[in-house]
Amino acid sequence: MTTAAPDTALTPGGRARHRRAFWLIAVAFAATMSFTTVPTPMYGLYQARDGFPTLMITVIFAAYGFGVMAGLYFGGHVSDYLGRRRVLLGAVLTELVSCLIFVFFKDVGSLLTARFICGAGIGALTSTATAHLAELRGIGAPGEDGGRASLVASAVNTGGLALGPLVGGILTQWLPDPLTLPFVAFLVALALVAAIAFVAPETVDSPTPRPAYRPQRVSVSPEVRSEFIATGLAAAGSFAVLGFFTSLTGSVLGEVMRQDSRFVTGAVVFGAMGASSVSQVALYGLRPRPKLQTGIVLIVAGLVLVAVGAVAASLAVFTVGGVIAGAGIGLIFASSIAAANRMADPAARGETVAGMFLAAYAGITLPVIACGVLLSWVPTVTLVVSFATLIIVVAVASTWQMLRHTH
Repeated sequence: MTTAAPDTALTPGGRARHRRAFWLIAVAFAATMSFTTVPTPMYGLYQARDGFPTLMITVIFAAYGFGVMAGLYFGGHVSDYLGRRRVLLGAVLTELVSCLIFVFFKDVGSLLTARFICGAGIGALTSTATAHLAELRGIGAPGEDGGRASLVASAVNTGGLALGPLVGGILTQWLPDPLTLPFVAFLVALALVAAIAFVAPETVDSPTPRPAYRPQRVSVSPEVRSEFIATGLAAAGSFAVLGFFTSLTGSVLGEVMRQDSRFVTGAVVFGAMGASSVSQVALYGLRPRPKLQTGIVLIVAGLVLVAVGAVAASLAVFTVGGVIAGAGIGLIFASSIAAANRMADPAARGETVAGMFLAAYAGITLPVIACGVLLSWVPTVTLVVSFATLIIVVAVASTWQMLRHTH
């Protein structure tokens, strides 16, 4: 059962401690998310060394997505009764195991294993950290409506995802040992994150007796179920675009635009994902309905430019399109997280948020696999145009359903 936290939280000192912990957990969340995308500009190096086809890149990426879904399904909700801090620490230690595999093993099988383990840890982390941030802020600033916590959670999620490719591009473009150095750097970063998780305040009282374990289920009341489904579809469509950029940008730039710079690949992905984070902060004051409307307009406009950039083999147009689409994704994703927190029963917040992330990561995984398979049969440009068209249809339809429930 989720509680208001220990009695010390009711004192000014206790509230101040929880406010500080809120920002420390936010930084830790962002750093851990950035680890998950640091291999983005490195896939070309692995491909050149081992000679595998582009399909294998999407399989390696998909291993991460399936890991996330497994982590969400089997562990995304257990912090509701085991405690936020305990699950956070376990998730970060799982990321450290993944990082060690990256450092010491370079074969394709090890890449698949490391990516799956990485995803499993993130699956447990995302819903737990999101719920923990909401509770820490609720205790530290009880007069707020919860919007800031939702904003920070969604912004650091996508902001962390954005930083990974940029850091990876910089560390692999100009520094030695490009397949090892980035992961050594993240070993240090993740150790610091583990220390933050270890000392963070707990916000959940473990019930006695502890409930029997069961896998994840989506916990929402019947009256908001249709809204939750529409919100999950919107999150899935948005994350499908992030999955495309994270896994296939290097292939598109190399095959269509003859651009093989790892830094450029990382910077393009950073632009799309970074815009997602920036838009959430910059347009925080928008009311829910205008925020959704702005988000879908930006997604449609951005994906049209992405398709035009691929057809014209224009790096500039492709990049600008990614930034515009990313800004729209940020607004839709922030709206999805805010809606999940609003629809959640406080005693099952982790379950509800985990369900939303499960939908999002299904969107980031399954379309990418389909793209990898189709690349064996259709030209890259055709794939980009078809993908953009499909996501526009899904995004418009799901956002329209969300708007029906938004005032």
